Amino acid sequence: MMASSTTTTPLILHDDPENLPELTGSPTTRRLSIAKVLSGILVSVLVTCALVALINNQTYEPPAATTFATQLPNIDLKRVPGKLDSSAEVEWQRSAYHFQPDKNFISDPDGPMYHMGWYHLFYQYNPESAIWGNITWGHSVSKDMINWFHLPFAMVPDHWYDIEGVMTGSATVLPNGQIIMLYTGNAYDLSQVQCLAYAVNSSDPLLIEWKKYEGNPVLFPPPGVGYKDFRDPSTLWLGPDGEYRMVMGSKHNETIGCALIYHTTNFTHFELKEEVLHAVPHTGMWECVDLYPVSTVHTNGLDMVDNGPNVKYVLKQSGDEDRHDWYAIGSYDVVNDKWYPDDPENDVGIGLRYDFGKFYASKTFYDQHKKRRVLWGYVGETDPQKYDISKGWANILNIPRTVVLDTKTKTNLIQWPIEETENLRSKTYDEFKDVELRPGSLVPLEIGTATQLDIVATFEIDQKMLESTLEADVLFNCTTSEGSVARGALGPFGVVVLADAQRSEQLPVYFYIAKDIDGTSRTYFCADETRSSKDVSVGKWVYGSSVPVLPGEKYNMRLLVDHSIVEGFAQNGRTVVTSRVYPTKAIYNAAKVFLFNNATGISVKASIKIWKMAKAELNPFPLPGWTFEL
Repeated sequence: MMASSTTTTPLILHDDPENLPELTGSPTTRRLSIAKVLSGILVSVLVTCALVALINNQTYEPPAATTFATQLPNIDLKRVPGKLDSSAEVEWQRSAYHFQPDKNFISDPDGPMYHMGWYHLFYQYNPESAIWGNITWGHSVSKDMINWFHLPFAMVPDHWYDIEGVMTGSATVLPNGQIIMLYTGNAYDLSQVQCLAYAVNSSDPLLIEWKKYEGNPVLFPPPGVGYKDFRDPSTLWLGPDGEYRMVMGSKHNETIGCALIYHTTNFTHFELKEEVLHAVPHTGMWECVDLYPVSTVHTNGLDMVDNGPNVKYVLKQSGDEDRHDWYAIGSYDVVNDKWYPDDPENDVGIGLRYDFGKFYASKTFYDQHKKRRVLWGYVGETDPQKYDISKGWANILNIPRTVVLDTKTKTNLIQWPIEETENLRSKTYDEFKDVELRPGSLVPLEIGTATQLDIVATFEIDQKMLESTLEADVLFNCTTSEGSVARGALGPFGVVVLADAQRSEQLPVYFYIAKDIDGTSRTYFCADETRSSKDVSVGKWVYGSSVPVLPGEKYNMRLLVDHSIVEGFAQNGRTVVTSRVYPTKAIYNAAKVFLFNNATGISVKASIKIWKMAKAELNPFPLPGWTFEL
């Protein structure tokens, strides 16, 4: 591909109020007025004072008669996620501790970042409907990524270049502290162009005001790239030559998915490199491309500047055709901007996935506050669209996960719910130790209400019995199997959640051990949705994939159960499966938990701890003097 070039006014990178012009495509720059500067300073002081009043659990009672001596930023306070009138018929489906606005459609997470004590999450949102359209950037902030405050929308579709949607983008914090967003605009003709926006006041902890660059778009599809095959710019990072890099998703020759790579020095003029970062035939359009380093020796997260001999690089893409998030582990040539997979047979799009269930359009960010890399994605609905319209909302985000390289296998990632999730756990828990599960057994666990849970379970199998079993089951696969009812010598065994007492509705999450003809075995981690709901119109699948179990390890899983979503983590996060289920009977007090072993040839010893999970707080930001119309 040929390099593309555009002529635009360089971005001014100074936060000094006396010489900070507004970004503009015009040769004439407009200086900020003294009144606006003073107003901004006062607003920052007032915001800071308000933030001091917020304690760690983010509860806050504004004074009854609080007034401001100056006007707050000129923000339309109606532009916040609205309130949904409760409907008893569907209220049980809403998650209690996953992120979702009160109503309407939500999808891709955008621009996650940590700034001045707050985690920021931007996300695609339709303020007008529970189905896709009118895509706007919602904006919420949190102290812990579990409890959230909603802020006014960051960006709305209001220019020719994004009138059909303010689409996926990423945040970059520049060395001087200025914060910019690169995002894809769906233009009036549905072509995809890349646009720039910036925080008006990067000293504002809440980053309330965002302004689009007046010279937008900064990038058009280059020659040879379809006008709808050019999207989702990544976070920028600095290369050894002093130039910033950015990757974009695309495809060529219809079937070859690829990651384009651009260089820039001023963030408004970009040069496309002649060779792509990486491409894989027969993988289709790559969306939401992500490139980031992982340590081969430590369990802390890394920023893009952290490279060296003990670093590998993850390349990830969201497959537009199959709607899965694929990743591979490899090496990145920082000089020539080329990425190479460690295992070509597990290249991007044909090997490993973040999640083998319902999960898409993910994005990571480096959390400098706790030295970790955090993964966000969205979990779509699998019920008919007419249901989404009637209930008034659609889709949620996953519980944020830390991402590190598995330093034991060095061939896969480890994903795990952020530690703050455990703050929602009840002070006490139900524990069942060394439960003997003989072949064909089912054991109910009496714990009371079972719709908001955090479950940690381990399973032990007699190693001699495992080795002596001769049955070969080399063709087993979660997705093509008959689910938990298919009995083999070494599986399935695990936990049943969101089940009614008679198990007319149930979601079994389980291990299945398949032996090869040479005596070796492979373990699978699966979730069987086929009997999860009496409603015949909702989607039901058997999800899952293989999971490495090393010598001496017990089989273990963690399940986050939240009404209509179950996130399952096997072997401390080596394989992850997320399910969306819509029980009609197994709700509230009627929901039950069971242990089961449906294997024919082995007994299993199970130990399990179950915590009840509290409801997360998702509210409008309680800034004194502001009135949100919900």
